[in-house]
Amino acid sequence: MIKLKGSFAPYLGLLIRFLILLLIYAFLRLGFYGINYALFPHVNSAQLLYMLWGGVKFDIVALLYLNILYLLMQIIPAPFKYNTLYQKIAKWIFIITNSIGIALNLVDFAYYPFTLKRTTGTVFDQFANEKNLGSLALDFCLDYWYLFILFAILIYALIKLYDLVQVQRPLLFRWPTYSIQSACFLIAIFLFIGGVRGGWAHSTRPITLSNAGDYVTNPEEMNIVLNTPFSLMKTLKAVNLKPIHTYTEQELTAIYNPVHYPQSKEPFKKMNVVFLILESFAKEHFGELNKDIQGGQYKGYTPFLDSLIREGYTFEHTYANGRKSIDALPSVITGIPSVGEPFVLSVYSGNKTTSIANLLANKGYETAFFHGAPNGSMGFSAYMKLAGIQHYYGKNEYNNDADFDGIWGIWDEPFMQYMANEINSFKQPFFASFFSLSSHHPFKVPSKYEGVFPKGPLPVQEPIGYTDNALRQFFKTASSMSWYKNTLFVICADHATVSALPEYQTAANSYAIPIILYHPGGDLKGRSDKLAQQIDIMPTVLNYLNYDKPYFAFGFDALNPTKENFVVNNNSGIFNFYYKDYLLINDGIKNISLHNLKEDRLMKHDLLKQPPLVLDTMETKFKAFEQQYNNRMIENKLIYDGK
Repeated sequence: MIKLKGSFAPYLGLLIRFLILLLIYAFLRLGFYGINYALFPHVNSAQLLYMLWGGVKFDIVALLYLNILYLLMQIIPAPFKYNTLYQKIAKWIFIITNSIGIALNLVDFAYYPFTLKRTTGTVFDQFANEKNLGSLALDFCLDYWYLFILFAILIYALIKLYDLVQVQRPLLFRWPTYSIQSACFLIAIFLFIGGVRGGWAHSTRPITLSNAGDYVTNPEEMNIVLNTPFSLMKTLKAVNLKPIHTYTEQELTAIYNPVHYPQSKEPFKKMNVVFLILESFAKEHFGELNKDIQGGQYKGYTPFLDSLIREGYTFEHTYANGRKSIDALPSVITGIPSVGEPFVLSVYSGNKTTSIANLLANKGYETAFFHGAPNGSMGFSAYMKLAGIQHYYGKNEYNNDADFDGIWGIWDEPFMQYMANEINSFKQPFFASFFSLSSHHPFKVPSKYEGVFPKGPLPVQEPIGYTDNALRQFFKTASSMSWYKNTLFVICADHATVSALPEYQTAANSYAIPIILYHPGGDLKGRSDKLAQQIDIMPTVLNYLNYDKPYFAFGFDALNPTKENFVVNNNSGIFNFYYKDYLLINDGIKNISLHNLKEDRLMKHDLLKQPPLVLDTMETKFKAFEQQYNNRMIENKLIYDGK
């Protein structure tokens, strides 16, 4: 028995009991892996140890949530918490809540082989209409009786281990004790906040399922790192897609098929590919893309990119597929848009996917991702690992805080110079992607550039001028390197921003971004009045390179001259569906409005009351997209399966 005395005793006792829980969860993770060993054939002992280490972060989050009431009862700086009845109540709250957590983990020992994922919030919808839940539960109990024995052993051990720690009341509970315990209370609150978020950094998003990708090489292995209470709690309010059967498979494929087949018999072009994804670079900020605004006098805030547009290839109507940075990477890198919620935060984030990085790596490409924020920021490093990116370069690798902006990461200009030099060491051909960060709130520029770039009516426009200049310096450096002329650059924004121009204060243009293709010295020049979106980037680049194998992506080849493609974006369940000159807004169930964007740029006239014939075609294509998206997400069919 461990007897703890003094003012710190309750907090030391709490720490010991929390460590006991972490050990139990580590044992449960090993048990989950051991029982489902055959489903993880590529995991070796070193990888398993790394997953066990990574799992601690997810266990901490789950245990903090499960024990929030118990924690509060123990950390409160008051003498009544030493009362015998109070402590008995606290003990059984501890035992009951953690018994639930242990039981949930044990359920997935048996349930995982049927679903191939940890149990999530969708389980309630899944069994909502079952009439024989009683018999199903009885069959489960009979088939997996040994799990009940294991559960009983673990709960017995938990009770005994809890009783090993005894916290004794101080002889005197006066102001020194109040002061010490009040300080410990505040420290505990601080640790709790960092624990449930997964860190304290400004750029750290609350940890979610996709963060498990930091510790694995294959999406299905994320289930070893995760635990069931975490997966369940993080997805209770998740969007649960419903299967759709509007069309037969043959009809569906004829209307819209996200499987892409080789389009050219020309040999594959081993060109380098560089994606430059720019934070908040809405189309509104470009003078070259807005020559019809303010009587042709609008100059914009991107003089360098404007000059690049004149030497490259772009489209008149280009859109993001979402409104957040976290939506952009799956769209650009894997051709998967977010519907209802960000793909990487959804219950489907563990699905197998195809990325342009993986496909090019199969052709011998070296692949890398550059983002100047602390590693782990925005969950980018986890997602890049799942996307098959071989090298990740962040603030950690840059390793020079002299260029830290104080909030988000390394200023764009020095980080892009660092990127150019790192790329110069790569073996060709290579694929590299960059995500900027300086054009982000609080919208500052380095002190040496204060007053250099136009401020404009929006705070973001001054740092956009700074990043535009950083791109100028990057291209100047890169142009002297041997790989430059054999490189296809793709430049786009992650999303649009708050707008100052009335032309961009519409449902359609709130997603308007640039998409620019640039091949130095090549013949890829001009403009198209075709629609284009972020999920089109992957198939457009692969087809431009004459990629010679089938692959999966929800987008289209934007360089294909036909105009039967469409654009889709979604925010909070509201769909924008663009086809030719029209925009259809739909809430997932019914049409809300229809607009001709060519004739009615400000969207003042709703055509639904007297709909043009094109509406039938739009509804057909939209329903086909919904069916392909929902069913493939649910069935985990986001890769080409040979059919």
